[in-house]
Amino acid sequence: MSRGSWSVVLAVMFLAILAWYLLYTEQLVNAFRAETATMTQMYAEVQAGLADPDEQAADEALFRLQDIVVGSGVPLVLSGPGDTILAAVNLPFDAAISTPEGQERVRGYARRLDLRRPPVGDPTLTLVHFGDPPELVRLRWIPWLQVAGLLLTFLTGLLVIRSQREAAADRAWTSMARELAHQLGTPISSLKGWYEVLSLPARDRPAGIEEGEIAREILMDVDRLERVSRRFELIGRETRLKPLSLEDVVRAVERYLSARIPQLGPGIDVRVSVEPNLPPVRGNAVLLAWALENVMKNALDAVAGRGGAITVRAFPGEPGWVTLQVQDTGTGVDPEIRDRLFEPGATTKSGGWGVGLSLAKRIVERIHKGKIDLVRSGPRGSTFQLKLPAYTEESVEA
Repeated sequence: MSRGSWSVVLAVMFLAILAWYLLYTEQLVNAFRAETATMTQMYAEVQAGLADPDEQAADEALFRLQDIVVGSGVPLVLSGPGDTILAAVNLPFDAAISTPEGQERVRGYARRLDLRRPPVGDPTLTLVHFGDPPELVRLRWIPWLQVAGLLLTFLTGLLVIRSQREAAADRAWTSMARELAHQLGTPISSLKGWYEVLSLPARDRPAGIEEGEIAREILMDVDRLERVSRRFELIGRETRLKPLSLEDVVRAVERYLSARIPQLGPGIDVRVSVEPNLPPVRGNAVLLAWALENVMKNALDAVAGRGGAITVRAFPGEPGWVTLQVQDTGTGVDPEIRDRLFEPGATTKSGGWGVGLSLAKRIVERIHKGKIDLVRSGPRGSTFQLKLPAYTEESVEA
């Protein structure tokens, strides 16, 4: 049986126990109400016997009172001298007290009752041995029903949480695989194109491209492939962090994206501002560049086709931290995905896979122990903020 089927089975069992519990408690409430009515009737019979001077009427009241007690369902055993059983009512078994076997069986039952509570009466005359009323016996099941319900609730919640985590992991792996295919696809297509150009005779090559130029372009594509493989290699294992200039990372990403900006339309202005004497951060240059690249690509997509400005600012934050902000003048983040913006698959772009910001979050928060947030979003644009621990000797020892 699959985990999803187990979740359904446990949920059905929980609902069944809940329904049983509600019905059971309702029956107990009705039973206690009936017991209250019985006690009231007993009180009325006692008062009637005391008020009537006629002895025969008093005897009749006593007999009615005895019938009420017997009808309560409480196990009662009346014993006389020598442990002789004189009467027994409401026993959980049938026994003829007129026989030796019946006497012995009821006598053993009376001894078991005495272990819970002592009998009442005069030991030289008669003793009354009594057990629990039926309502009290039924109440003993309540804790077990509650424990069973809580256990099923815990197991159901555990399976649901586990299923959600596995589903999230599946989405993450699917998104990662698509992102890898996407990043590998561009340089591979370029390499195939350069191979076709290289296979042509020199006179048929477009614009008279020389083999040396083709070799340089092929080398650049190979570098891109190496960078992609290096990124995905680092994202899946423990990464060693070292002192790093955040300005170098920002400038490298700026140079890398500058070639993409003209393809997104005119009127896009990228501004970079790094405060002087910015303290180094503890990080990995490859992964931090990847995270910043994904955040900046998100900003570029926000202004693509309509123009606008993207401002990248790096400055010292609160003590021990360095802050990096990426601000755009786009239309803001769609409220539909704002609460799950950093989850895998969160995107409103056609053909998008929503993996860029989730990767950035993993790189910044899990690997670099920093923080990434959307601090502002509206019709005039959005601002993403990355906070990274500054490099100190104490942070290295930690």
